[in-house]
Amino acid sequence: MLEKDSIILGVIIGIVLPFVGYAVFLMLYEQLEGAGIINTNGFSGSFRQRTTSLLAICLNLIPFIKWSKQHGYNTMRGIIFPTLLYVGIWLYYFSSFLFAS
Repeated sequence: MLEKDSIILGVIIGIVLPFVGYAVFLMLYEQLEGAGIINTNGFSGSFRQRTTSLLAICLNLIPFIKWSKQHGYNTMRGIIFPTLLYVGIWLYYFSSFLFAS
């Protein structure tokens, strides 16, 4: 069984939460667009993908702060590893949009 303060628990949370968040944000975007609340005209083609993936990565801040208040430093360390990996992948994947001159 997983301990309350373990690196493995943090890694699992850090991997799973952005995937679930990304799916929820995509469904939310689709619902809002279908209802006519948001309009995608004027945005670049990858705006939705960049934004939803960045928001999904940022979801890891919620459990990170929770375990920070509970002094769960090993779990915090575990959350950071996949978060940094996701940020690196995000920067690599969208570098042509971010650093284009």
